[in-house]
Amino acid sequence: MLITGGAGFIGSALAHRLVEAGYEVAVVDVLHPQVHGDHATLELPSAVRFFTGDVTHAPDLDAVLRLFRPDQIVHLAAETGTAQSLSEATRHGSVNVVGTTQLLDALSRAGHVPDQLVLASSRAVYGEGAWQAGTEIFYPRPRSHAQLAAGSWDPTGADCAPAVPLPSSTAETQPRPTNIYAATKLAQEHLLAAWTAAHDTNLSVLRLQNVYGPGQSLTNSYTGIVALFGRLALAKQALEVYEDGRILRDFVYIDDVVEALYSAIYEPAATLRCLDIGSGVPTTIHELAQKMAILCDAPEPVVVGKFRDGDVRAARCDVEPTIKELGWRPKWGLEDGLRALLDWIGGQGATG
Repeated sequence: MLITGGAGFIGSALAHRLVEAGYEVAVVDVLHPQVHGDHATLELPSAVRFFTGDVTHAPDLDAVLRLFRPDQIVHLAAETGTAQSLSEATRHGSVNVVGTTQLLDALSRAGHVPDQLVLASSRAVYGEGAWQAGTEIFYPRPRSHAQLAAGSWDPTGADCAPAVPLPSSTAETQPRPTNIYAATKLAQEHLLAAWTAAHDTNLSVLRLQNVYGPGQSLTNSYTGIVALFGRLALAKQALEVYEDGRILRDFVYIDDVVEALYSAIYEPAATLRCLDIGSGVPTTIHELAQKMAILCDAPEPVVVGKFRDGDVRAARCDVEPTIKELGWRPKWGLEDGLRALLDWIGGQGATG
């Protein structure tokens, strides 16, 4: 088993799960300072074979595949900053798109076809997703900077009718990325689907909602709103909530994500499968901030009206098809997950 980007938040947790289950695991990771800080500390089991390497650099991947012939590959290596992707598009395109093609080319050069590739994709590929106004179901255009600056937060239907977001579903919801990060994740899906079809092997695509939990980077300012809120709330700071506080997200705990990935690995896809991974429970950012404040005895959160270009208004998913396909079910409720995260952050001495 090879995990690209395997020294990161999700990869490290998955590596522990696979080693415990008896898998031989190798990890390749560039240990980028934005994620790991200037002095990276590996949180991997001793049994894992670790390779320092950049997925955009062909010789690094060739070296890994000369030494390790994985029966499955979990592709986690990616740049993940939604807002950052708008100003560093080349970086995101290079790692997410070219990095994926480099991996595929390295497999071709090595003459190696794994039994399955598993991609950690993102709910971001849906963009704003589907909304409903009365009986009308529609796909809103990306919210413009001018709309956001005017405080026009919610998409509306015909004749400005109020609308509600629908949960995303891989079987029904059309992918319509609204930022560069999302577009690169959808490109990954298409690239891997084409390659695996041509080589008669299998692909599992897992579109992850907002993952949080112990092990998440506390220094990366572009990802991890839950970890950021936790660190600030533990320092007794008032949390700033963007827009009107009613941004909607599906927060899924790291252990549930790892179990979903493990299930996809344990029972490889028979045909191309694409699944939504989340808690299935929508939560507003204001509700999240309030829960954090209460747990930490911090001040009441403040709705500040700020916004980030490229953000979607609502993101949540229907997990029932995934439950049926994988025999997996999310087990962690939000409050239990937040308590576990806060305990971990406190233990890192990373408050303030």
